[in-house]
Amino acid sequence: MTNEAQASPIGYEALKQVLDITRKLATPFDLQTMLEEVIAAGRQVLHADRGTVFLYEPDTDELVVKAADGFDAVRMSARTGITGECIQTRSVINVPEAYSDTRFNRSFDARTGYRTKSLLTMPLIGYDGALVGVLQLLNKQGGAFDEHDERVGVVLAAQCAVALQRVRMTEQIIVKERMDRELAVARQIQLGTLPARMPELEDYEFAGLTLPAEETGGDTFDIVSLDDERVMLLIGDATGHGVGPAICATQMRSMLRVALRLGAGLDHAFAQIDEQLACDLPDERFVTAFLGLLNAREHTIQYHAAGQAPLLVYRAAMNDCEWFGSTTLPMGVMPGLPRPNSETIVLGPGDILALITDGVYEYHNGSQQMFGEPRVAEVFRRHHAESLSDLSSRLLESVRAFGGDAPQLDDITMVLVRRSRSG
Repeated sequence: MTNEAQASPIGYEALKQVLDITRKLATPFDLQTMLEEVIAAGRQVLHADRGTVFLYEPDTDELVVKAADGFDAVRMSARTGITGECIQTRSVINVPEAYSDTRFNRSFDARTGYRTKSLLTMPLIGYDGALVGVLQLLNKQGGAFDEHDERVGVVLAAQCAVALQRVRMTEQIIVKERMDRELAVARQIQLGTLPARMPELEDYEFAGLTLPAEETGGDTFDIVSLDDERVMLLIGDATGHGVGPAICATQMRSMLRVALRLGAGLDHAFAQIDEQLACDLPDERFVTAFLGLLNAREHTIQYHAAGQAPLLVYRAAMNDCEWFGSTTLPMGVMPGLPRPNSETIVLGPGDILALITDGVYEYHNGSQQMFGEPRVAEVFRRHHAESLSDLSSRLLESVRAFGGDAPQLDDITMVLVRRSRSG
């Protein structure tokens, strides 16, 4: 198509048809209906037998047939064939004899039994110059498409492109709003599974919090009173963050609650939850977790640390921190694995057990430095005398001050347990 042809005026009747169609396309349609309307408009104005709309997807540089007369949905490169050349040059391509053109792909005809004779292929370019796709019309009634059809096609394609662009943007907004609502509900559900209040146990203080990096997160925690002197402690970190890991984390916490209701002890609960997660989770998913049983009479914490490390114990007598590693592999890795015996931490007067996920330790600042264990220890040495709620807030303040403008990339969760100095 020449520039002169593109600039030449179109006839009154054709212009009236395009304007009528433009008004019709202004009606609110869903994407599928709009695609069908665009094809119908092209066939009506240019007297074509069939039509196809190819939507352009810039992320993959592909053309996708969402709606076509007689065709199933297909994907193709935006750099090959007649449609590819139309996209690359942003120009109308008029082919009077399809089978005489080497660019023509005969596979569609072979699949459907249809015989393509002539084609008019037009780029769909949005109001901001963005490529929306391609409109291709087949087999003009009475012969091949001519220069007048090209000029009319340019005007029609411009109107169709804007209409399609509007519908796609509207649907994207609707999808985002729906997703935002669903995520908000998921966040409410996830936060609703966390302890509503901390246990009241003589000589002990508890605190817990979680801050997802997104609307929902892969971290969870639980603090469950079993009787007047025993409390079960849980902190878990599912790989990743978002809805999928949030489901993993919530599932683990729910299984713990069920196990405790059935009277399972620490070792049995850990083994059963690990086995079930290994059966349920996809191969690339696992959960690092700490599952511990506090005995307030003996001032001990019997525990399994499944890939959850480091564990921090602030020793009040020395005003310093002691670090413990994990005791076994993360949960959900493989069914049937042998599980080691639990280990035990003894809490002295004023000691604090701090279970903290790697969202704190691995928080990066703008220089890609990690917050790290020494900075965590320093917060505990300076603020150990404050309430555990205030102490956790101090740690968060230190992390954020260290990070500056750097975003939170991982979920942050803490569970703190302190034995009183007089206990």
